[in-house]
Amino acid sequence: MRKYFGTDGIRGTVGQPPITPDFVLRLAHAVGTVLRRSEARPTVLIGKDTRISGYMLESALESGFNSAGVDVVLLGPVPTPAVAYLTRALRASLGVVISASHNPFEDNGIKFFDARGAKLPDAWEAAVEAALLEPPAWVDSARLGKARRLDDAAGRYIEFCKSTFANDLTLHGLKIVVDAAHGAAYQIAPKVFHELGAEVVAIGCAPDGLNINRGVGATHPQALVKAVREHRADYGIALDGDADRLQLVDADGRLYDGDELLYLMVADRIARDEDVPGCVGTLMTNMAVELALRERGVAFVRAKVGDRYVLEELHARGWVLGGEGSGHLLVLDRHTTGDGIVSALQVLQACVASGRSLAELLEGVQRFPQVLLNVRLQPGEDWRANARLGEATRAVEAELGDSGRVLIRASGTEPVLRIMVEARDAGVAQAAAERLAAAARAV
Repeated sequence: MRKYFGTDGIRGTVGQPPITPDFVLRLAHAVGTVLRRSEARPTVLIGKDTRISGYMLESALESGFNSAGVDVVLLGPVPTPAVAYLTRALRASLGVVISASHNPFEDNGIKFFDARGAKLPDAWEAAVEAALLEPPAWVDSARLGKARRLDDAAGRYIEFCKSTFANDLTLHGLKIVVDAAHGAAYQIAPKVFHELGAEVVAIGCAPDGLNINRGVGATHPQALVKAVREHRADYGIALDGDADRLQLVDADGRLYDGDELLYLMVADRIARDEDVPGCVGTLMTNMAVELALRERGVAFVRAKVGDRYVLEELHARGWVLGGEGSGHLLVLDRHTTGDGIVSALQVLQACVASGRSLAELLEGVQRFPQVLLNVRLQPGEDWRANARLGEATRAVEAELGDSGRVLIRASGTEPVLRIMVEARDAGVAQAAAERLAAAARAV
């Protein structure tokens, strides 16, 4: 069992273990020790979002790596996918991101990319945790690592993002509201869409170290909807704090989630006569998307919730498109990791090339209503042994047939059982979910 690493690096509240400067220094030293087992002089890139704690953690990482004989390149505030891209482009040994993504500013975290810009395997994380248990072995002064700053990191990444958009298309004539959540893409995202020809209205692009994700961005899309209507824009694009998540709004103020955008990207490739053997969603992906894909002959596989698991399924099957309803979208023939800007460009490319709006491109996909209820679990309770719940679940699934589904799972963060029912009719979904919740409570 890993002690520090979760599904997406190490994350927590700043000032509480493990997000303290002393631990982060030890972490960097341990990572550097592991790197030097296979490379004499590794180089590590460090990027961060706009949280005030990023300065402190960046310094701790720099010292820890240098003490282990590892050179450091500081990128400054850049999106998480920018670190993945630059690690690969600059042939670095490792990319490090200081960010807690969509969390409030009080939190922060550390995550890593390998030399290819991909997430590292469990075995590597286990090796780092083992190295943390060993006493530090500082290298002598002659072998200490050096640090330098890459001044054009943002510019390089902007050019990369633009390269994923079709060369024969432009965003000229479109007004787009860009909401960067006061996060890592606050300088970058508006420039990408502006340089591709759009008129850009920027919101959520004035970070002060404390306001990241506060009332703006992909987790608070109401601000984007309001701005699109006020400015009579054609589209609105909302990213989260580290810019790997996307929400999109059309001219009518209608919000489109990751499930719908995933389907749209698949449909666009089919329209361009590209082969799309399949795509990956999660246990929470709306059933309407699965049925719509099936009608188009595209296989659909559900992974556990978390872009890490979607990525694993894509690699295992050799597919390139996957994502979550939250807006984490993967387009693996464009980037190695989820990228909100790149995903937005893929969607806009489909609209521009077809001359059709988001609503028109998604006309055949009517989302099923989803009802999610939480039932608190007693300490040590095994919900799988609840015979009444098992019987009720089988009955509901039989009644729904192919027109709905049931998902029951324990939360990974709190002692509750999450019961989700999806059906074509909202009333049917609500009634079924309440039946299951009542059965779950009857222990």
